[in-house]
Amino acid sequence: VSAHPLVRAALLQRQKRFAQQPGGAILDGRDIGTVIAPDADAKLFVKASSQVRARRRHNELVKNGADVSFEQVLADIRARDERDSGRATAPLTQAADAAALDTSNLTIDAAVARAIQFVDAQVAAKAR
Repeated sequence: VSAHPLVRAALLQRQKRFAQQPGGAILDGRDIGTVIAPDADAKLFVKASSQVRARRRHNELVKNGADVSFEQVLADIRARDERDSGRATAPLTQAADAAALDTSNLTIDAAVARAIQFVDAQVAAKAR
């Protein structure tokens, strides 16, 4: 749905209000740091190789009973990345002030720990 400009426009203000709510918010999405919350106190650009993301997604689908090949999942992920990176409205791109977190070789616990470190460092730097 995010590829449709009319849908994106309809949701934009709602997402921005949600991001600015009292007490803050944690958001995940492909344009959060560049479009929805460009002035956020902390930003992460979480990534992993397409092969790793496809393996993770394929394992999840198979575990839930889906009959899908790894190759199809990989093709779908690559197509989505290409579509989102090349779209005219809010393309997938890392914000200049976002910390890059590559989870390709991290466990979930290690990725969470690294994310917390990055966020704590960004918040501390802005407090100075």
